[in-house]
Amino acid sequence: MFRLFAGLALPAGIAARINIMCSGIPGARWVEPENLHLTLRFIGEVDDSAAEDIDYALRQIADHPFDLKLEGLGTFGKHGKEHSLWIGVAPSPELAHLQAKIESAVVRSGQPAEERKFTPHVTIARMTRPDLTRLQHFIEGNGLFQAGPFRVEQFTLFESVPGNGGPVYTALEDYPLT
Repeated sequence: MFRLFAGLALPAGIAARINIMCSGIPGARWVEPENLHLTLRFIGEVDDSAAEDIDYALRQIADHPFDLKLEGLGTFGKHGKEHSLWIGVAPSPELAHLQAKIESAVVRSGQPAEERKFTPHVTIARMTRPDLTRLQHFIEGNGLFQAGPFRVEQFTLFESVPGNGGPVYTALEDYPLT
C-alpha cells in the first residue's frame, strides 16, 4: 500500500528562506525544509494496481510551465484550536488549471473525487495547543512574507510515510510541463 499525493516541491532556496523563520512557537512541529511542498491533490492509501493507474493518468496531463509566488501566512483550525500554520500562494489561474487537470486525471484513474475546495498553501508547522500569543506574534511579524516568483516546470507524485518526527515525503515520479 502507498499513501500518495500529487504536489510541487519547493526550490531549495525558498525552502531555506522558510526554514530560517520557523521557530518561536511552543507546541509547533516545524516541517523540515526537504519536506516543504504544495499539495495539488491528496490521494491517500492505494494498492499497487491503483498506484499504477494513477501514474498512467498523471502522465497524460499536458500543460505549460508557469511562475508561482508564495505570500502571506495563515492557520487552519478555529481560534484556540489551530492545528496547521501555512504560507499562502498568490492567485494563479495557471496553478488552478493544473490542479483541475490533476483532479480530473486522479478521478479518471478510479479514485473518488476530492470533496474539499482546493486552497493552495505550503504547510510550515503542525501544532498541538500552540501558545496563541506567540502564534499571533509570529503571524504579525512574518505576515508580509513573500517568495518567488519561481518557475513551475513539473509536478510530482509523492509517497507519504508516517514517522516519529512527522511524515517523510519521497518523490516517486516527476511529470514535466512542456
